[in-house]
Amino acid sequence: MKTRTFFSPTSRVRFGLARADITPSPGILHRLWGAARHTQATGVHRPLCADVMAFEAVDGTSDSPLIRAHLDWGGLSVRGYEDLAQAMSEAAGVPAERIVLACSHTHAAGWWAEPNPPESVPGGEMIAAFHEQMKAHLLDACRRALDSVQDAVMTYAPGRCSLAANRDCWDETYGAHVCGLNPDVTADDTVWAARVTTPAGKRLATLVNYACHPTTLAWENTLVSPDYPGAMRETVARASGAPCVFVLGACGDLCPRDGYTGHTAVADRNGRQVGYAALSALETIGPPATDFEYQGPVVSGATLGTWAHVPQTEARRAQAARFSVDPLTVDLPYKPLPDREALAADLEKWLAAQREADARGDIVEARDCGARAERARRWLNRMGMLPEGDTFPFRVSIHRMGDAVWVAFGGEPYHWIQVELRRRFPDLVVIVTPMAGPLQTGYLLREDAYGKGLYQEEPSALAKGCLETLADAIAERIGEIVQAD
Repeated sequence: MKTRTFFSPTSRVRFGLARADITPSPGILHRLWGAARHTQATGVHRPLCADVMAFEAVDGTSDSPLIRAHLDWGGLSVRGYEDLAQAMSEAAGVPAERIVLACSHTHAAGWWAEPNPPESVPGGEMIAAFHEQMKAHLLDACRRALDSVQDAVMTYAPGRCSLAANRDCWDETYGAHVCGLNPDVTADDTVWAARVTTPAGKRLATLVNYACHPTTLAWENTLVSPDYPGAMRETVARASGAPCVFVLGACGDLCPRDGYTGHTAVADRNGRQVGYAALSALETIGPPATDFEYQGPVVSGATLGTWAHVPQTEARRAQAARFSVDPLTVDLPYKPLPDREALAADLEKWLAAQREADARGDIVEARDCGARAERARRWLNRMGMLPEGDTFPFRVSIHRMGDAVWVAFGGEPYHWIQVELRRRFPDLVVIVTPMAGPLQTGYLLREDAYGKGLYQEEPSALAKGCLETLADAIAERIGEIVQAD
């Protein structure tokens, strides 16, 4: 049968949005990169923001709103996530399972996830007060988002952006894999842009989902920054006249082609690249709640086949109004974990080696030893957050909104999972949001990526096959949701 209608992927919801500025003051602890030699932020490149979105069923049948907060933050500890989620749950009057806190994972924001270094570390004494200030701003944004809820139409369009590149690169000279641009492997270049309007067409917001690590700015950068999402949001907001929300995609193996720099102009250029791709996709969308249909021939100099944007049928409107929030827990096996005492010994060994290298003026050796100490410190912190047992209870939240399914969970999965879910459900828009939970498990690699000496395997707490198991469980639940319609 010939195609005579292009269906515009649509979510009919009640929607509210509020933004909070969560930028810390210069001087706060800014140590994230192991290779960094500075401790405190010297200034601010662009403000950090928290975008809080409230979603409700358009017919009022949903038990309570879904709250999604997207933060310019590196990541959250278990205690930090639970503290914010509980506070937002109380402020919004909704169950905690309907709260999603997702981090953009910018590596230039600083590292404030607990457990933090002692207050004696320069800039560390500012963290506790910043946490409380940030929480107050986040709760205020949550209330404002709920107050602004109104009927809305979300229309989705795919685009393409070549910023993201595979970062599992073999270095022949080094004799090992490095975490950087690998031009010999293709990367998912999909951008999903969602235009949010009133039913009458007034623009309320734009949502942009893209999978690429915000690692443009690296160890040489001393400024607090959202990295490329900052310029992306500015580019889209300026052209559309409405706020733009960044929604990170699955990017455990993806990084910017041009990154690991101290130059903020590169981060801005990367952001504009994603922004222009999103804007291009948005220009393909017709009026809200319409589909593109063949209208028949018109005799002219040639007999022309004409198409038009036509209002969606009642059946299509009902389809676009479907709304559900489904929690899912998947038990994923741990891999053999490091010995805590050995990690503590490694930490002290590398810290002592760093001091010795500093004393003799060997900058490169001091940097490398400091980086190895940081790896040991992070493993110790992560192991303190892992529950006992042989498996990790991996929490997922699946949001059905009309023609789209939004999937949110913690950790840093390889981008294969979003490609695979989209392959299995070609008639749905699938938006995958990682970093939407505490930083416990680390990376989720593909099965064939284990045993190669890749960086991502070292800090991962999960065993081989974890990503495929997770994808199967999510796909099974999505299938159940679709069948129940």
